Amino acid sequence: MLLRNKEVFQLWRKLGMEYMFLGIEAIDAEGLQKFRKRVSLGKNFEALEFARSLDIAVAINIIADPDWDKERFEVIRQWCMEIPEIVNISVNTPYPGTESWHTEARKLTTRDYRLFDIQHAVLPTKLPLHEFYGELVKTQQVLFKKHMGWAAVRDTMKILGGHLLHGQTNFLRSLWKFNSVFNPELQLADHRQPVKYEIPLPPPAAEHKIDAKSLYVHKNLGRKSRALDDATEQFVDEGRLACDAVPSN
Repeated sequence: MLLRNKEVFQLWRKLGMEYMFLGIEAIDAEGLQKFRKRVSLGKNFEALEFARSLDIAVAINIIADPDWDKERFEVIRQWCMEIPEIVNISVNTPYPGTESWHTEARKLTTRDYRLFDIQHAVLPTKLPLHEFYGELVKTQQVLFKKHMGWAAVRDTMKILGGHLLHGQTNFLRSLWKFNSVFNPELQLADHRQPVKYEIPLPPPAAEHKIDAKSLYVHKNLGRKSRALDDATEQFVDEGRLACDAVPSN
């Protein structure tokens, strides 16, 4: 989209666009294929170069696959440190309505809806789960320190001062709150929580090509899908009876 509409983004830059979030997703062709990205690695990096040419802040997203081992995490960390952009790491998560929901052959390890947040692994991990989370947090910490801390405070003193003058301290405190937010033990503890809502099971993995027109559209399941519980049904019926009892003019 970026390469096909360069003039649009150039116009947006003139209008004041200062920041762009770019979904590179993978740094090799194998990763792009696994994440069902129909774009070549060369086009990905061409798009990144064009984004850089706009003279704006560019943030990159990389998808961490549960199949990653320690060596793969280290490769990603080294690559992220070699580029100037901010890098965000999210965990590969199949969602209903997406192509990977239909093609992902790996069975879900959990159906807890809360864990489908791209920060938890819901597919089998190659590493033991606690080691996977440990590597994920280590990678996030490296990237956090790359752009945050005292260097960030120095470069954003005006913004920080404005917040403090208005009694807003969240930004300042967030600079040193990483370990209390990104913590492998907290992620593991989330897996042990009681499940309140389970996401539906995905269909059997399809080997054939998925019709793009069928994606992102939930099929109509009829009245059955809208069934009400007894208490709600009774409430609705009582409301109907009350309406019927009101004389019409």
